[in-house]
Amino acid sequence: MDLPQDIGRHDVDAGPDHRSDDERGGVEARNGPDELDPLRLHGGGSHEADNLVVIPQGRYLCGPPPTGDTVRLLPREEEFFDLFIDVANRNKEAVGFLRKVFEAAPDRRTPHVEALKRLEHEADQVTHEVVNRLDRTFITPLDREDIHQLASDLDDVMDAMDGTARRAQIFRLGTAPPGVLRLVDVLERMMGVLAEAVGRLKKGDDVIKYCVEAKQLEEEGDSIYHEALGQLFEKERDAIELIKWKEIYDNLEGTLDQAEDVANVVESITIKHA
Repeated sequence: MDLPQDIGRHDVDAGPDHRSDDERGGVEARNGPDELDPLRLHGGGSHEADNLVVIPQGRYLCGPPPTGDTVRLLPREEEFFDLFIDVANRNKEAVGFLRKVFEAAPDRRTPHVEALKRLEHEADQVTHEVVNRLDRTFITPLDREDIHQLASDLDDVMDAMDGTARRAQIFRLGTAPPGVLRLVDVLERMMGVLAEAVGRLKKGDDVIKYCVEAKQLEEEGDSIYHEALGQLFEKERDAIELIKWKEIYDNLEGTLDQAEDVANVVESITIKHA
């Protein structure tokens, strides 16, 4: 292989360059940051406010050193909060239909069951959007595992309510006992509290207060569940009816537990980012 004879010629006499900064086109060292414009942003125009600033310690900032809010080189995807609120509000609406399922006569429950199913389908779509955004977002406002967990837990609550309404229809249940309506009432209040907590998650205002209230509602629901279950076994003589209503009670109590899981995740996120 023949190499050019003058390769590396300019390196032979390499030595200190004693020329001034102006002669060699350099930049004079300063104590403050030097503003350079090596990058042509936003269509190639030169933007003084968007110059790359070089700090002597080697840090790079976009524009002049910020005096207030931190300047982000890459934006964070904030729409996750709106998607959480969307599902939480649908859960709040869904529990209203669940109440109507048990308040209605057995032959008038189908429209409420179908309305709840529609909300469940919409909530699924929002949850899928959360997962899709999580997959394509580089910088997220919360930890990725927290975003996924909260979206999953909110969706689980909706699925549980839909499942309970479906069982009421499949089992061809008669008039709901008082214990069922009391549990639905607690669940209705729980959905309102969770909607408030999720809605305040972005700013962090009073989130913990609502999480504590959600846990108190779960304890209230547990107490009603045990009392109502005892009365069911004491008064119901039809074994098949007993099995049907016991499953309804179990599902309602399980939904409250899943709602408490949502409160626990929201509380954990709030503490992390306090």
